[in-house]
Amino acid sequence: MALRINGEAPNFTAETTEGTIRFHDWIGNGWAILFSHPKDFTPICTTELGYLAGLKPEFEERGCKIIGLSVDPVADHVRWSRDIEEVGGYAVNYPLIGDPNLDIAKLYDMLPETAGATSQGRTAADNATVRSVFVIGPDKRIKAMLTYPMSSGRNFDEVLRLLDSCQLTAKHKVATPVNWQRGEDVIILASVSDEEAKKAFPAGWKAPKPYMRVVAQPA
Repeated sequence: MALRINGEAPNFTAETTEGTIRFHDWIGNGWAILFSHPKDFTPICTTELGYLAGLKPEFEERGCKIIGLSVDPVADHVRWSRDIEEVGGYAVNYPLIGDPNLDIAKLYDMLPETAGATSQGRTAADNATVRSVFVIGPDKRIKAMLTYPMSSGRNFDEVLRLLDSCQLTAKHKVATPVNWQRGEDVIILASVSDEEAKKAFPAGWKAPKPYMRVVAQPA
């Protein structure tokens, strides 16, 4: 199943370190970040999970839940969590999904159907493509996707910035320019006519080019 931006995030039922969840029900009416890992007890992922635990309040402020997935059983996640806290200084404070049968990794197009039906005997290299981040909106649709190689730790400050952009542009007819940060100027969508823009942005805008209308970030 190929996933696309604005396509529905596949629903599933799974065991996690915080009990059984039905994914869409767990998301509720807010936003969610689903991020995956190729295997427990891997060094780069250990640093990532600890850092994200420290960053969780920033996501909560934005009405966004965090959930991790690793192609290993929940019991392994629990043991791994102790290492994560020791290395990163933060206890894992969000659920970790167990995917020992590879069902969710396949459902999210991170492993092929031919990958088998068990995580046993598989190495991190076998699961190298299970290194993705999915930003999911309240409508249960995928707003953004990022996939990293195993050798590169993810920048979760960038994921937070991306979430800010997705939330803003879901609410207003604007887009965010290169390296945009929360509170900075944005660009009115090209699909919005000048007449519509005057109603939405009565204070006007700057136009360094005829096709570029720059305004202050709307509230």
